[in-house]
Amino acid sequence: MSNQRHHDALLALRRRLFGYACALCPDMASAEDLYQDAMLRAMTARSVPTDQTAFRVWVFRIMRNLWVDRLRAAGRLPDLTTDDAIDGNIAIDRADDLTVNRLAVRQAFMKLAKPHRDVLALVDIAGFSYAEASEILDVPQGTIMSRISRARASLAHSLQDNDKVVALPLAQGKLGIRG
Repeated sequence: MSNQRHHDALLALRRRLFGYACALCPDMASAEDLYQDAMLRAMTARSVPTDQTAFRVWVFRIMRNLWVDRLRAAGRLPDLTTDDAIDGNIAIDRADDLTVNRLAVRQAFMKLAKPHRDVLALVDIAGFSYAEASEILDVPQGTIMSRISRARASLAHSLQDNDKVVALPLAQGKLGIRG
């Protein structure tokens, strides 16, 4: 892949890649750092896949591996079923329905088990196919399908139990939180 095509392909993925970083990290600063490190690693790579699908999988795998490396370096490859940074008693003063929904979805998402967050981040947020997510996470496609089903059900159940949540517009059974 030529340098210009490589650069253009990375630019085309930047929003999805940043969304994935936000799904992996507990705060915006960490997500921005992870995103920048992944982009730098991808831009300076000596060998780059030429196939568009393989390129996308490669870039997202770089980000995921950087994230795992950071957790290992910090000595906390976590269970990540909860997040201490998210308080269940978030004070919402006159927030509109969209803001309330985003906070509720984010809070419920962060309470999911790590494998469920991983698969939702790749399929529903970043827009990868089951086959691509299977390749990125290095698990069988059937595992992706069962995890996504359980993760969506768990997320829906969690949101249903939250009395502050206003009905979310779900697109095609997905989270509908791209943006």
